[in-house]
Amino acid sequence: MKQLILALAFVAGAAGAVLPDEQLPDPALEARARAISKELRCVVCQNQSIDDSDAPLARDLRVIVREQITAGKTDDQVMSYVVERYGNFVLMKPPFQLGTALLWLGPLLVTIVGAIGAMMYVRGRKAAAAEPAPLTPEEQARVDALLRESEVR
Repeated sequence: MKQLILALAFVAGAAGAVLPDEQLPDPALEARARAISKELRCVVCQNQSIDDSDAPLARDLRVIVREQITAGKTDDQVMSYVVERYGNFVLMKPPFQLGTALLWLGPLLVTIVGAIGAMMYVRGRKAAAAEPAPLTPEEQARVDALLRESEVR
């Protein structure tokens, strides 16, 4: 019984947020629509594809994708149609361009800055733990005086 429930939960989870009334009757067209929907980001949720999102805007985008497919558009034409309206941000994998360079290079830059910061921190700790600088003659005289005072007491 547990296995049946687990299997049903897995199948239900794989369905995403696509509602039955959105699905196309032709399985091949529906498969294309699902593949395209997985490549488009929900602009409301931002970390989910429109295939997974329950947001109303994601539903609208899923409907638009299916309308474009039933109109005979190719996958590239459907993607271009959506990108024209929402920009490259709507793509789950935006192209590398000047406008998206920070998006692509940001993690690398953060890693490099973090590594440099860590190296500077470690070097600073090593320098602090190194042999202390020798005392100046005035400091040495003051230490000697303090030691003599403590011996007298």
